[in-house]
Amino acid sequence: MRRRILRILPMTSTTDEPDPQAAQETRRANLLAYYDAESADRARRPIPDWRTAAQRKYLARLTDERRRTVLEIGCGPGRDGQVIAAAGFEYTGTDLSPGMVEVARAAGLDARVASATDLPFADHSFDAAWSMSTLMHLDDTELDQALAEVTRVLVPGGLFAVGMWGGAELTVGHLAEPGQDYGPPRYFHRRTDAVVRERLGERGDIETWWTRPSGPGSSHRYQYAVVRSLSVSGG
Repeated sequence: MRRRILRILPMTSTTDEPDPQAAQETRRANLLAYYDAESADRARRPIPDWRTAAQRKYLARLTDERRRTVLEIGCGPGRDGQVIAAAGFEYTGTDLSPGMVEVARAAGLDARVASATDLPFADHSFDAAWSMSTLMHLDDTELDQALAEVTRVLVPGGLFAVGMWGGAELTVGHLAEPGQDYGPPRYFHRRTDAVVRERLGERGDIETWWTRPSGPGSSHRYQYAVVRSLSVSGG
């Protein structure tokens, strides 16, 4: 498989972006444009074996704990969702991209357009949650909001599996992918392992943690965790 060459374009300075709300709206609009355009192609793209293995172990754990309802945050075209639903769980997917949600629904999934920072569900609605390669698109404020929302909609003691790309150093910027014509560069906020563990640890107990480098000798790696959620009052 040919490896894509990724290039991070540095963010403009804060003096160039005096309005945080405007900057957030621009980032969100760019993500929407990119993922709407990419939705059909992403649906045909296979999930890496190592991530499939992580999902299989997670679902087995949910089965052992007699968990029933699973929320996916950033469901994309429903590749993971189809596996979760086929395993017998009551699945609900959310994604910021209407194009992705349309493809997921066409696959027979319960999916709806929603932001990770504002989930349209009542407190304690789900036994478990799953979110891969989504929260890395959020800045620090948005990440805190998203983790608070996951904690809110999970039952106390519910399990949250989360994965995102990070690295040995903090990297914030827009990702340029040569040869891709889906839309404008996407915003990425790649955090160190220590920062990710700290943020997740504020919301629950980290029961599983591992990282996987993107390639030999690379400091760019995938960070995966399973967190047992605290109650809203405790988190």
